[in-house]
Amino acid sequence: MVKKRSKRSRLRGRKTCGWGSRKKHRGSGSRGGKGMAGTGKRSGHHKTFILRYFKEYFGKRGFVPIRENGLKVINLDLIERSLNKMIKEGTAKKTPKGIELNMPQYKILGAGELKSKLIIKAGSFSESAKEKIEKAGGIAEITRKIKEKEAIKDKGKKEVKSSEEEIRPDKSLTKEDTKKPKVISKK
Repeated sequence: MVKKRSKRSRLRGRKTCGWGSRKKHRGSGSRGGKGMAGTGKRSGHHKTFILRYFKEYFGKRGFVPIRENGLKVINLDLIERSLNKMIKEGTAKKTPKGIELNMPQYKILGAGELKSKLIIKAGSFSESAKEKIEKAGGIAEITRKIKEKEAIKDKGKKEVKSSEEEIRPDKSLTKEDTKKPKVISKK
């Protein structure tokens, strides 16, 4: 009886030992990494796959944080410089009292000098802006919606203060009253 040689011995001496092309039998390296390996920003070999099937893989997403009061900011010097433009556009009106500006979406800041007499209705004012407007003979009015919001905030703060006062110990006590009593030794 003729003994059949084992497959292993028959494959000896051949380049790939039955695995076909030289590329095919290289272990895990032939698959290019596990899972999503090689899909990053600087990668090359899985980039086309990602660009084709995962279109939102690269880039930024998310949200832009909204300002607490939602107001844009503008300085007095910018208002002063652009008054003529505002009058032409219709955002400002000349009146006998002065120039009226309606800017409910803005907070007015006090950088720069103010020469014109302005009546500004805005969402909010910084203290320095208010002083400069009044010093120039103008009026600084806060729009109604913002006033209501501030009133609600102030109301909440007052309630907190009153509850804190209830928790505190009596204010009439001094530091000496709160100390431990001295023990007088008997002789």
